[in-house]
Amino acid sequence: MIWVNDIIQGILLGGLYALFACGLSLMFGVMKVINLAHGDLAVVAAYVALGVIALTHIPGVWSFVLVVPIMAVGGYFLQRTLIQASLERGTITTLLVTFGLSIVIETVLLQFLSANSHGIPDGSFGTASFSIGSQISIGWLDLIILVVAVTVLLVLQFYLSRSRNGRLIRAVADDREAAQLAGADYRHIFGIAAAIALGTVALAGVAYFGMYSQFDPTIGTGQLLLYAFEVVVIGGLGSLWGTLAGGIVLGVVQQIGAQIGGAAHPDYQFLAGQLVFLAVLVVLPQGLTGIRRTA
Repeated sequence: MIWVNDIIQGILLGGLYALFACGLSLMFGVMKVINLAHGDLAVVAAYVALGVIALTHIPGVWSFVLVVPIMAVGGYFLQRTLIQASLERGTITTLLVTFGLSIVIETVLLQFLSANSHGIPDGSFGTASFSIGSQISIGWLDLIILVVAVTVLLVLQFYLSRSRNGRLIRAVADDREAAQLAGADYRHIFGIAAAIALGTVALAGVAYFGMYSQFDPTIGTGQLLLYAFEVVVIGGLGSLWGTLAGGIVLGVVQQIGAQIGGAAHPDYQFLAGQLVFLAVLVVLPQGLTGIRRTA
């Protein structure tokens, strides 16, 4: 039953990882942008949540209602200005620009908000749980985050396949020049994709850094960005459902590694995830749901 509990906890953790990584996967799938500021933007969302709570006095759990649209609007303008300008100069430029954006975000947060750790107050909800048998305990927050992650992926899949803007996003992702000849404003479409991506990043940032863990200005690059990249690579670049599969695989492997290492070797949790990440790169470089393309 201990191993069953580890697998369940890994699946729940994988939902959180998938929520983090789906924005990164979407931006790469649509714009071919590798956003190195992804983790720092999640930290920004957590700080915005603190500001929203201080101004409105709403419960921490509900701060995402305002934080997500704020970050989505910010994502649209970020793409239409900084990212779009770098896209017109090449992929390497975009990589360098997002890396510079990451450094700027960390520096500004450290300068004006200090290096102290923060957390969004959630009362007893963050630690509430229910038990199945004597050895399986499931946290309500973890379960809700998994449900939210699956719901977000379902809504995104439906939006991309059924809505007009979703079909335009797919068309621009497949062939930008052809979509532009057909009358599509690809810059606006890219802005919509970036807004969706930052909205999901905000949701994940509030869920994890706010209610699930403590956060500080430097944790985005050192921890979150690494996990997001691992999830995207394991699942397959540009695949939303691959992101969910990659998150679950990484979460389960980390929990099993933690069980093997025990209290004496807590680093086994992270080592196990790195080993699986490297194994996927060697055996399945296209990811679990990727498709090999031959010329």
